[in-house]
Amino acid sequence: MTHPQQFASDNYAGICPEALAAMVRANAGSTPAYGEDEWTQRAADAFRALFETACEVFFAFNGTAANSLALASLCQSYHSVICSAHAHVETDECGAPEFFSNGSKLLVAQTETGKLTPEAVRSLATSRGDIHFPKPRVVTITQPTETGQVYTVAEIEALSATCRELGLRLHMDGARFAHACATLGCSPADLTWRAGVDVLCFGGTKNGMAVGEAILFFDPALACDFDYRCKQAGQLASKMRFLSAPWVGLLESGAWLANARHANACAQRLAEGVRELPGVAPMFPVEANAVFLTAPEPVLEGLRARGWRFYTFIGGGARFMFAWDADLARVDDLVADLHAASAQALEALAS
Repeated sequence: MTHPQQFASDNYAGICPEALAAMVRANAGSTPAYGEDEWTQRAADAFRALFETACEVFFAFNGTAANSLALASLCQSYHSVICSAHAHVETDECGAPEFFSNGSKLLVAQTETGKLTPEAVRSLATSRGDIHFPKPRVVTITQPTETGQVYTVAEIEALSATCRELGLRLHMDGARFAHACATLGCSPADLTWRAGVDVLCFGGTKNGMAVGEAILFFDPALACDFDYRCKQAGQLASKMRFLSAPWVGLLESGAWLANARHANACAQRLAEGVRELPGVAPMFPVEANAVFLTAPEPVLEGLRARGWRFYTFIGGGARFMFAWDADLARVDDLVADLHAASAQALEALAS
């Protein structure tokens, strides 16, 4: 049964053709299990080519596992991880980073934009140095942020310089990493290891795959025994080719970037469509595939009455997320309904 396309989450989307075709090809015949197959090797090599470096590559089922295991690999249980108050690891992973690290504490920075700054990192990392407090060890940034903003290369370089000065590792939660690359127009290498990122979790689920994330260690020494950590956490797929083959489809075809560009363009189309609408405006700069709209409650109710789904979990604004398959005509329908709901709310107010 099909439903009108919604933009409440980019998880609503199906599998993009390139990823699906690769899965179908990988399904032919038998092949060795547990990552000993040609598809997994090919996917790992595709990442190394894309990032222009001999990184170590691992595949996990979802972003919570990828982030949590990556952070756990960088920490001991008595360490701490510095993150934004809006970070997914803080708000939406049910304590998984603490669980998989056997207790590493998250130190949360309150910032206006949801971005970490060198000053915020330094403040948390140097607030205490006594043995009674968990020792800061890792900084994690979300690229783009949970509010849809993109860290520039210069911002990442400034953070990594602070990390090096303070003896911290830098992890990037890249659930929508492709969308940041599309926005900035720079190479994945420039946005990660060349800027000082140690470990990247590259999201596939929100970029056209059914399931699957990749964990990239740019310093191979940091990946020591990570395969055992994945196995212990239930993240070693027996039929690994079905996690890795979709990456081959995305990376070798360039669909990973084309998908992100399209999603970003849809977000811009919505933002442009409401630019002149009274009382309706983006809460944050629209820099990737997310639009958070602040609007009077009667307008939001009018949207709901017209069948639209959206979340209001960050600051009360309506969040709209665009995926690889977002239909521009459906985006225009959303814009039209926003105008209609706004007009109806104003009429009600006038009467």
